[in-house]
Amino acid sequence: MPETERRPHVRALQALENADALDGAGKAIGKSVRNGIGPGALKDALSGTWLGHALHPLLTDLVISFLVSATVLDVIGGDRDGKAAERLIAVGLASYPPTVLTGTSDWADSEPVDPHVRRVGLAHAAANTAALGLYSASLMSRRGGHTARGKALGLAGSGALAAGGYLGAHMAFAQGVGPNQTTYDPGPTDWTDAADSGELAIGAPKAVVVADTPVMLLRHGDGVHAIHDRCSHRGCSLSDGTVDGEVVECACHGSRFRVDDGSVQRGPATQAQPSFEARESDGRIQVRRRAP
Repeated sequence: MPETERRPHVRALQALENADALDGAGKAIGKSVRNGIGPGALKDALSGTWLGHALHPLLTDLVISFLVSATVLDVIGGDRDGKAAERLIAVGLASYPPTVLTGTSDWADSEPVDPHVRRVGLAHAAANTAALGLYSASLMSRRGGHTARGKALGLAGSGALAAGGYLGAHMAFAQGVGPNQTTYDPGPTDWTDAADSGELAIGAPKAVVVADTPVMLLRHGDGVHAIHDRCSHRGCSLSDGTVDGEVVECACHGSRFRVDDGSVQRGPATQAQPSFEARESDGRIQVRRRAP
């Protein structure tokens, strides 16, 4: 057995990923979030479409830095009257609402891609909620004159915050939530056969694989367009979506991209689709990656 599989925290994480008992609550909450925050300006704002990458990780850094800094002051004794630590906790707690809102919006988009993300996300939220409660109690204790109790609660809160951070990092770096789904699959740089010309009907998107890269082909009156078929947001196939003129809408979460250059027209996607030059030669459609 690999060494990593024998580690207790790895086994616990694997058990969490397979805990289908969480699915009932997870599906219900996710559906409510998606119904309440549908595609549009609010979803784009929460997703970070305007920023060019996910907004949630940036906000988590604010929460963690303020709250952990307060605990560090408690441990090293650098805050004699305790006011600095109180202020840090207060600012950290004030940073919670937008962080929770952006994270919940991102997590709801784990459907229909991966139930394991749904389960880990619930535990991530539970750990961070525990941290919120502990740090809130810590602040109340400090302001009530119970400094030692406040410090103890803050230390416990930092533990819950660390657990939440570990689960969040697992979602981002092991489960791939957030990164551009096309980053490591840019497509061919030389002209490469994609399909027979006769296979592509006007206005009907077609999924093909070109040099191991999924590509969506679309014939319009002005010629053939080609963009990466795997949605940069959560990896769904764009060829399963709907075409509206020069725009294709992802069937999973409603992201919209121009078919001529892959640019984002509406989120929650934050990154454009890689686009390809396309030509027809001797009855074949050929594509090559377009320079950024």
